[in-house]
Amino acid sequence: MNKRTLAITLSTVMLGGLAAGCSGGKGGTAAETPGGAEGPGPKPITFTWLVYDRTEGRVRDDWEIFKEIEAKTGVKVEFQVVSQEGINEKKQIMIATNSVTDFIQVSTQEGREHGPEKVFLNLKDYLDIAPNLKKFYDDFPEAKALATGPDGGIYTVPVLEGDPEGKGFNFVWMARKDLIDKYGLKPPESLDEFYEFLKALKEKHPDSYPLTANSPIGDTGLYTVFGRAFTGIQGFFNLLPDEEKYAFAPYHEGYKDALIYLNKLYAEKLLDPEYSLLTGAQWEERILSGKSLVTYFWKADIDPLTEKGRTASGSQEYELDAIPQFAADGIKNYQYSRSLVGGSGRAISAKVKDKEAAVKFLDYLVSEEGSNYLSLGILGKTYTIEDGKPRFMEEFGNSPYVPLRRDYGVWYDHISLNNAKARAAWESGLNEKSKAINARYEKYIIPAPKAIVKTEEEMELEKSKLNNLNKYLEQKITEFVTGKTPINDDTYQQFLDQAKKLGADELLEMYNTAYQRTYGSK
Repeated sequence: MNKRTLAITLSTVMLGGLAAGCSGGKGGTAAETPGGAEGPGPKPITFTWLVYDRTEGRVRDDWEIFKEIEAKTGVKVEFQVVSQEGINEKKQIMIATNSVTDFIQVSTQEGREHGPEKVFLNLKDYLDIAPNLKKFYDDFPEAKALATGPDGGIYTVPVLEGDPEGKGFNFVWMARKDLIDKYGLKPPESLDEFYEFLKALKEKHPDSYPLTANSPIGDTGLYTVFGRAFTGIQGFFNLLPDEEKYAFAPYHEGYKDALIYLNKLYAEKLLDPEYSLLTGAQWEERILSGKSLVTYFWKADIDPLTEKGRTASGSQEYELDAIPQFAADGIKNYQYSRSLVGGSGRAISAKVKDKEAAVKFLDYLVSEEGSNYLSLGILGKTYTIEDGKPRFMEEFGNSPYVPLRRDYGVWYDHISLNNAKARAAWESGLNEKSKAINARYEKYIIPAPKAIVKTEEEMELEKSKLNNLNKYLEQKITEFVTGKTPINDDTYQQFLDQAKKLGADELLEMYNTAYQRTYGSK
């Protein structure tokens, strides 16, 4: 685990904000120092903050956005940096021992669950000195609901992810366009055509396994994508796209068909035989080397992967492009948009020494000015304003998030609070190819379901059941797909029976109860 600590000095003067504001309300703070106008000015306040190094670039102590923030705050942020692989374990240890950093990103559920246990600060007690936070919760009632614990306290500031219209989306099917053009192949528009498409690629490249996946589960997971294509249900548990009702995908009659289809791809060596074991680096190597030619992943990665592929292959003809999304007959062909409000949020430790100053600093980061620094960067250096809207500078190219994160700390996970703002600035400057991909996929996109708010008892049920159930589902589905367990009526019924024993029915009932309580019916 990377234990290096980076100290980022955010200024010695807090202009009418933290330092001045902290002297009123609930009493003085460490921001105050003797000497008045003749003295040296307010002391900097130091807050610790848990983050991780992204692949685009490591956390740095000289990011210019923080130098810009220096003139506005009066805070030293001491980033405690771990690896991407170690961030969740570190966070869980901190929560379990009530030793979290002053600022930390947690799931909103962790905030609701551990806030009342005095792990995280109750922000509701400080809204009178935090006008931007108050406005945030007023403007985004869903965020307030997700941040509110069973005791009525507010424990996180959820990260904003999507646009209010529910049009933004993340994922596409992508394939080697240079090979499609070379062999005169028709991009597939159905499951049958997708199978024939893979067969045609395999025939031309017999040493390849045309289809690969970054993961078996998750947003881009093989089981997630094909489960939705055959049942209309995203993931194992989710709302049906045209109903306000949760469903469990394996209960749908089409789920068995999905397993049969994937087993067929596996048996005919059209699917990467190691798909269930690949690391992210191994998945990328297969795509870049031509060992695999088709995958489902983030649309933003099409251009960066194309450039890497050209370097790796030595051919400027290498090109990835989006192909149509498909679904089984009678199944809605859709993809959920980005959620307006994400499942993670920023929290403050309940043990932070200067509670008022911490809240005021978070309030600044939520303000338009603070949010712009974290999500957009510096006007004139990282973004411009065109037709009244932010747009990242053209020199950053079609994938601006790489240099922005690496060189400026902009749009950096666990730091930024408004990814929607950054994505809007990115998409306003997309190249024609990316705009065309958005246009082609627009017909598939429907608004994401709102996140549900669970009671303490419901959270305990989920904690006790869901992890073991998910592990069993992933393991058993892998056995079906790889042929270790034959797919027939008896084995599939045994699969469902075991899922029930592990809590599938209890969880399904809980999700529906929580959804109806949170949002009711239209």
